[in-house]
Amino acid sequence: ESYKDKQPIYHAPEDWLIFENTHEAIIDRATWELVQKLRGTPRRIDTMGEANPLTGLVYCADCGAKMYNQRTRGRETKPYPSDAYECSSYKLAGQRRTSACGNHHISTKALRTLILETIRSASAYAISNEAEFIQKVRAASEVRQAQAAKELKRKLNKDRRRCEELDTIIKKLYESYAVGRIGEERFDTLLAGYEQEQTTLRQSVTEAESALDSFKQDTANVERFLALAKKYTDFSELTTPMINEFIEKIIVHAPEKIDGDRTQQVDIYLKFIGRFDLPAPELTPEEEKRQAA
Repeated sequence: ESYKDKQPIYHAPEDWLIFENTHEAIIDRATWELVQKLRGTPRRIDTMGEANPLTGLVYCADCGAKMYNQRTRGRETKPYPSDAYECSSYKLAGQRRTSACGNHHISTKALRTLILETIRSASAYAISNEAEFIQKVRAASEVRQAQAAKELKRKLNKDRRRCEELDTIIKKLYESYAVGRIGEERFDTLLAGYEQEQTTLRQSVTEAESALDSFKQDTANVERFLALAKKYTDFSELTTPMINEFIEKIIVHAPEKIDGDRTQQVDIYLKFIGRFDLPAPELTPEEEKRQAA
């Protein structure tokens, strides 16, 4: 309270005043956010003495749990080394002799090949077809945002109505207490519950309004991806920096048998643009004839 007082005084976070961009940053915001995400995801050294760069990025499509990387060097009983991902729910359930989800097994080699091909293809298309790429990504983003905004608005209206109902309920509760219809203990219990619910709802309303505003402001992501794609000139090998900068998350679906062949869908979400599907290449006249036949 005084410059002479050496004792720090704690202030609640809601009373803090934060002034952003007051001086030049040492590093850019994108790098800062990436580092914070990496620090929040521990990458433990496994028994083979290596840390896996895909830790925290691979998820099961069915149960949503993270997928565990299982690596072995190989031994006499199983002479061939293995390196693959399995659903953690399925793996842990097997250890407890219960059942959960399914074995969404996929080899690390296949996964890394898919990741590299996705990054290479999306980057090449973005650089060589910049205007078309921007239009395609923004159109897909608008569709996703419209669906999310619709659900958000529905929940927002529901929470607002409930807040208004609680105002009426609390008013009637005070009236009942004033005329002696309910006792003090009962009044205090009910009032605390209603006020707690109202506080939670108001916070939810504030967060929903903020999310709706962010939908309208999301215009720079395409440019950020383009800048990232142009930063790399060599896509011949998948490196850890490429994984950290390009990959948002990876969703692995259960394998299927189609005409006797094992097939498996893997959804790779890239940072700034999400899941990007390249336009189907135009068929040559010979290919059109074969399809028609």
